[in-house]
Amino acid sequence: MKIKELFYKYEEIIRYLIVGGLTTVVSLGVKYLLLFTILEANNAYELQIAVIVSWICAVLFAYFANRIFVFKSKSKNYLKEMGSFLGGRILTLLMEMFIMWFFVTLLGFNSDFWVIVFTIICQILITIANYIISKIFVFK
Repeated sequence: MKIKELFYKYEEIIRYLIVGGLTTVVSLGVKYLLLFTILEANNAYELQIAVIVSWICAVLFAYFANRIFVFKSKSKNYLKEMGSFLGGRILTLLMEMFIMWFFVTLLGFNSDFWVIVFTIICQILITIANYIISKIFVFK
C-alpha cells in the first residue's frame, strides 16, 4: 500500500522520468548512430550536427509524450503550447551545445569515451531543466 501511495503522490515526476528516459534513449540513439557511423566526434561541425539532429528527434517525441502522458494537457492552443515547449528546448539545446563544445572541442576530450561521458552529463542536466521549464512555463 505504501508503494501505491508514493506513486500517486509523485505520479507526475515518475511519469516525467519515464518519458525523460525514453526521450534520452531517442536522443542518445540518434546521436551515437550518427557519431559512430557517418559523423566524427573530433570534427567540431559534425559533432554539432549530431547534437542538433538528435535534439530534433528527441524534442518531437518529448512534446507529444509530455503533453499526453505526463502533464495530460487539455489546452486547445497547440501553437502557443508547442511554441513554449520548443522555446524551452532551444534553451537547453544551447546549453548542451555549449557543454559539448567546451569539453569535447575546446578542452579536447574528444575520444569516444569522453563523448559518451559528457553526453550523459548533459542529459541529466537537461532532463532537470526541461522538467522545470515544462512545469512552470509550458503545461500550466
